[in-house]
Amino acid sequence: MKRLLILVLLLAWFNTQLYAVTVLLDPGHGGSDTGAKMFYSYVDKHGKKRNLHVLEKDLSLIFAKKIQEKLKKQGVLVHLSRSYDHEISLDGRAELAQKLKADLFISIHMNASTNRMSRGFETFYLDNHNDVAIKKVEDIENVGLTGDQLIIKQIITDLIVDRTAKASRLLAQTVHAKIKKKTNKSFKIKDRGIKPGLFYVLAMAKRPGILLEVSFLSNPKELKKVLTPEFQEAYSNAVVDGVISYLRK
Repeated sequence: MKRLLILVLLLAWFNTQLYAVTVLLDPGHGGSDTGAKMFYSYVDKHGKKRNLHVLEKDLSLIFAKKIQEKLKKQGVLVHLSRSYDHEISLDGRAELAQKLKADLFISIHMNASTNRMSRGFETFYLDNHNDVAIKKVEDIENVGLTGDQLIIKQIITDLIVDRTAKASRLLAQTVHAKIKKKTNKSFKIKDRGIKPGLFYVLAMAKRPGILLEVSFLSNPKELKKVLTPEFQEAYSNAVVDGVISYLRK
C-alpha cells in the first residue's frame, strides 16, 4: 500500500511538472507568404489524374496541429503562433513567445531547393557558425527583414545565444534523434543532421528553441511521402517523443 501511494505521488508530481511547461509551436509562413510551393500530380483511386498545389504554409500548419494535439494529451500546455492561414511577421511570432512566457519555441518548416535531388530532414538551433550552406537556409527563413531589424539582430543575437544555446542544442539533439528513429528507416528520409543557425525568429523569441525542416518539397519522392497521413503521424509523434524526453532530462 505504501509503495502504491509513493507511485501515485510521483506520477502526480511528474504530471504537474508537465502541465507547468508552455510550448509555442510556430507553423512557418502564412497568408500571402506561402513559403515553398510545388505542384504534385497523382492518379486517384478512380484512375483519374489529379494536380495538387502544395504550399509550405499549409503543410507546416498541418504538422503543427498534429504535434499540438499529441503534446496536449501528454499534459503539456501548447499554443500555436497561428491556427489558420494568415500572415504573421517574424517579430509577431517572437513577441507571442514572450507574451505567453513560453518555455520552448519550435518553428516548423518545409525545405526546398533548385536541385530536385536535395533531400532529407534537419534540425536547427540558435548559435553562431561559418557554414555557407546554412546561410542559404537563413536567407530564406529570415526573408522580409528590414535593415534596422538586421542591425538589431546582429547586436543582440550573441547575448541570446550565450543564454539559450546549451538548452536549444539539447532540445535539438533530443528531438532530432526521435525523428531519425521514426522516419529515417521507415520512410528512407535522409538525416541531414543537427545544425547551428542564426534565425531571427529563434533569436527574438529569447528562449530555448529549434527550427525544424521536415523534408524537401522540391524532391518528388519526398513530397509524396510528406503528403501521406502515415508520415505525418510518424513525424509528429517523433517530435512529441523528443519534447517529452527533453522535459524529463
